[in-house]
Amino acid sequence: MIKLATLTFNPFGENTYILFDETKKCVIVDAGCYTEQERQVLGAFIAKNGLEPTWALNTHGHADHICGVEFVKRQWGVPFALHGNDRPILEMAHCYADMGFDVEAVPEVECDLAEVKTIAFGNSELQIIHTPGHTPGHVAIYAPEAELLLTGDLLFKESIGRTDLPGGDYSSLMDSIIERVIPLGSDTRIFPGHGSHSTVAHEVMFNPFIVEVLRGDVNYNAKGGTVHEN
Repeated sequence: MIKLATLTFNPFGENTYILFDETKKCVIVDAGCYTEQERQVLGAFIAKNGLEPTWALNTHGHADHICGVEFVKRQWGVPFALHGNDRPILEMAHCYADMGFDVEAVPEVECDLAEVKTIAFGNSELQIIHTPGHTPGHVAIYAPEAELLLTGDLLFKESIGRTDLPGGDYSSLMDSIIERVIPLGSDTRIFPGHGSHSTVAHEVMFNPFIVEVLRGDVNYNAKGGTVHEN
């Protein structure tokens, strides 16, 4: 059975996730450790639990989610997996330096998640679900047996990801949520890139962005834009 640990890093309060199973093999998702102290925290967790990282896996390419990837690759010699549509986003990481957030290095991508449907580690397998909207290559990472979904910056507890950044698109984001996340089932636990965890059932009931669509107050339309019904 897959287990999950959360470490929150960097000035953006980004959630880095470690997924592992009984084999002690693990996947590090959205490595956001920014400072040397944060890198030591990640390393200490891996060592304390006797884990063996096999992948650096990302939901998307924004700087706060990739700033620790180069460290992970160097420390444990693992490949980096990212959807190819987010390569331009990844290459913009240095733009955050103007905000006082300087990424050490832009990591090289060894695995294009546009070309794979699953990532395996130990006795476990993760499904890769393309969920564009926050970024063009954004993915959600789903562990069916554990009923958990890492939603990155697509979906938060009672909120949604920004769509005003380069590559963002509200209609695509809502389509990803309505058509690809909600059908996973009410009991699916949601672990977002920032903030606390939730469930699909909770979001269907209390997330105002989802409620207004399901209720018919807003008709999101990838081709025609967003229509607010009167």
